Amino acid sequence: MGKDTVSVVRQACKKFDHEGSRILDILREVQKRLACVSGETMDLLAAELSTHRIEIEGLVSFYSFFSENRKGKIIIRLCDDIIDRFAGIERVAKVFSEELGIGIGETSSDWNFSLEFTPCIGMSDQAPAALINETVVTKLTPESAGVIARSLKKNLDTSALVKKKGDGNNADRLVNAMVENNIRKKGEVLLGDNVRAEAGLRKALKKKPEEVIQEVLDSGLRGRGGAGFSTGLKWSLARKAKDARRFVICNADEGEPGTFKDRVLLTERADLIFEGMTIAAYAIGGTSGIVYLRAEYEYLLPYLERVLARRRKAGLLGKNIGGEKGFAFDIRIQLGGGAYICGEESALISSCEGLRGEPKTRPPFPVERGFLGHPTIVNNVETFCCAARILDGGPRWFAAMGTAKSSGTKLLSVSGDCAKPGIYEVPFGIRVADVLDMAGADDPTIVQVGGASGEMLNRGSFYRKICFEDLSTGGSFMTFNSSRNMLKIVDYFLEFFIHESCGYCTPCRVGNVFLRERIQKIMEGYAVKADLDYLKDLSRTIMMTSRCGLGNTSPRPVLSSIDQFPVVYASLLGEGGEGLEAGFSIQKALEESRRIAKRSSMIYDPVYGGSSD
Repeated sequence: MGKDTVSVVRQACKKFDHEGSRILDILREVQKRLACVSGETMDLLAAELSTHRIEIEGLVSFYSFFSENRKGKIIIRLCDDIIDRFAGIERVAKVFSEELGIGIGETSSDWNFSLEFTPCIGMSDQAPAALINETVVTKLTPESAGVIARSLKKNLDTSALVKKKGDGNNADRLVNAMVENNIRKKGEVLLGDNVRAEAGLRKALKKKPEEVIQEVLDSGLRGRGGAGFSTGLKWSLARKAKDARRFVICNADEGEPGTFKDRVLLTERADLIFEGMTIAAYAIGGTSGIVYLRAEYEYLLPYLERVLARRRKAGLLGKNIGGEKGFAFDIRIQLGGGAYICGEESALISSCEGLRGEPKTRPPFPVERGFLGHPTIVNNVETFCCAARILDGGPRWFAAMGTAKSSGTKLLSVSGDCAKPGIYEVPFGIRVADVLDMAGADDPTIVQVGGASGEMLNRGSFYRKICFEDLSTGGSFMTFNSSRNMLKIVDYFLEFFIHESCGYCTPCRVGNVFLRERIQKIMEGYAVKADLDYLKDLSRTIMMTSRCGLGNTSPRPVLSSIDQFPVVYASLLGEGGEGLEAGFSIQKALEESRRIAKRSSMIYDPVYGGSSD
């Protein structure tokens, strides 16, 4: 083992105090400096951190941003979500491949370049897009891809790729990104000009913690991550937990295809996010906070760290916050490693603890025993922003917007076949048709609300409303015109879920593969009516028996597309036998999962809700 490797490992471990819960940060340092986490490196890390080699190897194999095999000095990650595919990412990939002399998944012989596909990177409003190391490149064309590849071959300088900086804080020297915010509609709560710095926190500190929680309850605020659980109730449960240590975690791991609203809030409303977290800490008696930032947003990390440092200097973090004696709270940022499943709150907590991001069996729920075994609340970026605004404007002001069961406004990430993709802050209760009109949708034929795990709609359903009573969404809103192949969209979503499954339970690990195989059979014209019955039966079984939210929702594109586009399916069905492969038993395949689960569902709870937000 080389001296450089030993030195890098020891320096990385020392930087994070050899703390087990910071293993992801340590691995990130090692990966960047050594271009991989080799077997020998794993052995050294295990010795330094007093753990087992298999634990380190499990992390490296789980998170996509780590690799046991050596990567190039420059890693080009091309976004391969459905929006980017339709926008032409394959043509872009072909140019990169030809210019660099490597295929997808390969590294050049001089170790300068690696070329990969990656799922949604939060840039669907400016597709096709890519991450080149930490530099975001948007609106790619085959021509610009050629220019970029030749430039990189000449000087290996990724910073030179940003020819024109984006708007707002994207132009800040610590962000230095060509990313555009694309804020198309500002609402009264989050993106308007009436957001007053620290007004919510100042008012909160004049109240008792129980009064703060009551205001959040009275506002009707529900989690903006998609599940819609009562924020006030979650805070109340955490405060009642008998433990001297409580944690506040912000879920900034928006990995749902077509979602990018948190990216804009992190860029333009960072102080509001941290203000909301501080209010939550005051309300529940929190001692420490963590922002779990997805690896794809690493380009925002230096900027966010500066905002935190400024808040500490201003007395808004640390000891005696805002002059409130005894109120001590601080926030650190935990960068993820590239895993969609970490958007689920228990998987996210596991990742923060330095473990594989695998969902945990519940109960107990995080509000009872979460991060490091202590009561923990996990809320979405948008949720914390709303909480801060509620403490300023008051619960009645907030509840007056939206619907009876969905108060306030919602940020929608609109992308796809429309003239004005971007961020729209709209009141809950808005019709799908109205969103399409605002976005200038071109011949809207298919709308996917809620990302890959959401609902697919046909034109006859555009009267439906965005709210928890009807169409619940974390924010993703994708529109497709009549030139798009509906089954290709469904096939992509299943491919995505297969790739992102943690692999723990059979329904998700195996069931989604079978779903995709049957969808492809239909696409090829070999299916019969029995295949549709098979898809419905298998989808419901997966949803009932999967251990976490990924499997509970992954069949939705199949079921909703069959419901909304029966003519498309009917046109591809032939006549013949049952269409089922002999010898396959879904019940037998799921027996392992039932044994582990011991009951049909382990994610939903009538009181807590049990999802990420």
